[in-house]
Amino acid sequence: MSKTAVVTGAGSGVGQAIALALAGENWRVALVGRRLETLEATVQRAGPRQSQCSCFACDVGNPAAVAEMARRVLAAFVEVDTLVNAAGTNAPRRALEVLALEDYRAMIDTNLSGAYYCVQAFLPHMRARGRGTIVNIVSDAGKSASPKAGPAYVMSKFGLAGLTQSINAEERARGIRACAIFPGDIDTPLLDKRPQPPDAEARARMLQPEDVAACALLCINLPPRAFAEEIVIRPR
Repeated sequence: MSKTAVVTGAGSGVGQAIALALAGENWRVALVGRRLETLEATVQRAGPRQSQCSCFACDVGNPAAVAEMARRVLAAFVEVDTLVNAAGTNAPRRALEVLALEDYRAMIDTNLSGAYYCVQAFLPHMRARGRGTIVNIVSDAGKSASPKAGPAYVMSKFGLAGLTQSINAEERARGIRACAIFPGDIDTPLLDKRPQPPDAEARARMLQPEDVAACALLCINLPPRAFAEEIVIRPR
């Protein structure tokens, strides 16, 4: 029987790449994202594995919406083996001196609180089964602050790293493991939100979403006796 994964941010970038990689390994995948049309585009890219992908439009920054999404996913799939938190955002005006409260809240809500809500929504199910894998897509900004990322993004990513460690500290004895992946620059649509988006030449030197997806699948496919708490991946 195929295993089931829930992937947030599945409409583009790293989330999409992970969802497609899992479908390629015969997983059933619940695609979660804010816009249904981008999730449907991911399904189209799954080719012959389209039937293994299901779309669940959801704003992960809304706890009530996440709870309803989790209810629908579990009603459809019964079991969930893996949760991948890949949803993330930033803002062009990200430096401390120009950061708007609205943008600050959007980053914390999506990048950190959204992951927390999803973890809390699926943890009871994983505890009942005595197993589960949670993968959090962080950033090297979760290791060291930089002006390039901006304070709200950095804060959200440091928090996501802490959430990963907390899951392992509290849930490992119940058979649940978590991994934080810390990528360097990735060529994804999120780059378009930089104050000065990089050109094609710069993007070509960056990681590709498929590189990060390979790290996620490594964590997911490890034997149950092992877990990788952190993976740092950067372009050469």
